[in-house]
Amino acid sequence: MALRILVVSYRDMRHPEAGGAEVIVHEIFRRLVRRGHDVHFLTGGFHAGAAEEEMEGYRVHRVGRAPTFALLAPLLYRRKLQRERFDVLFEDLNKIPLLTPLWDRRVPVLANVPHLFGTTVFDQASLPVAGCVWLSERTIPRVYGRAPFAVLSESTREDLAARGIPREHLRVIRSGIDHGLYTAPERREPPSPVMTYLGRLKRYKRIEYPILALPEIRKRVPDAEYWIVGEGDFLEPLRRIAERAGVSGAVRFLGYRGGREKLETLHATRALLYTSPKEGWGLSVIEANACGVPVVASNSPGLCESVRDGETGFLVPHGDLKALAEASVRLLSDDALWQRMSEAGIRWARRFDWENATSEMEAYLMETAESAVKAAGGAGREER
Repeated sequence: MALRILVVSYRDMRHPEAGGAEVIVHEIFRRLVRRGHDVHFLTGGFHAGAAEEEMEGYRVHRVGRAPTFALLAPLLYRRKLQRERFDVLFEDLNKIPLLTPLWDRRVPVLANVPHLFGTTVFDQASLPVAGCVWLSERTIPRVYGRAPFAVLSESTREDLAARGIPREHLRVIRSGIDHGLYTAPERREPPSPVMTYLGRLKRYKRIEYPILALPEIRKRVPDAEYWIVGEGDFLEPLRRIAERAGVSGAVRFLGYRGGREKLETLHATRALLYTSPKEGWGLSVIEANACGVPVVASNSPGLCESVRDGETGFLVPHGDLKALAEASVRLLSDDALWQRMSEAGIRWARRFDWENATSEMEAYLMETAESAVKAAGGAGREER
């Protein structure tokens, strides 16, 4: 059965601030289009972004910007998109909840949650913004309580269950990776002592922790470097932190790199560092593992599942710079350890495939649509 699906998300893949969450949604839904489903995408606008365009088979509708999207999206839906008679509304609940179950009670909602901020948002944003996010997340059990949820990790599943969402409404669907791109080099010798971060440059990612640990690391590995790959509004603060720490010569800011450039960067990397306090899963972790790169990460929600501690990398207490430096030095200086973790990471990454993720999501979307039809007394889509 082919479905009509509306995806609602703050950003799409062409947004300049798109990250791992947007990649996951895009990869799954472009595959669903190829499987015959009719997909529309309601998302926020950006400079030079068209109000409407076709993207790999699905129709994109953009309205507003980050501050106004939550207000304008339901208006555009009622004015224009409601007539499409969608079978399922898929909300990528990745910022402030958009309250989609209130938009149209005839259309079931499947909520996709990479992770929730909870109280960690107060460490990452100004008090007014943090308070708004924290209060908005508290509406989830009341507004979305009857909706099914797709989550990336057991950590997020437990978070939502603790907030009152029934466990039977929560299903873990892991992301995949592009195995055609992310591959290890044929000659797999340990690279030079380069540690890399890949992702958006945002304050809440705590990208500065490896910079602060770098002086200790370089005492034992003098030629160690930290490469920061990505764009974002935390770039200049990171430069200043590196200068104050006295390691600006060992920290390289490489900007955005995608495709083959990203692959070449990973092939030159000895260890990926990911020191975020909370992630939905850790897509960059699995991509690095597929390229034979072990990972040192904070032992935080999401990352504690994507990194197999002591096997594909090391988990360290979040914010513990001494432990971060120690784990990094071990990977930078012990070739045999690096080789074992590199091989284990390649095996681990093989488990994650986009076609499998798409099949799992497709089945969940169909279940959601069929349950809604049954609850309505068996009425067909034509009658809605």
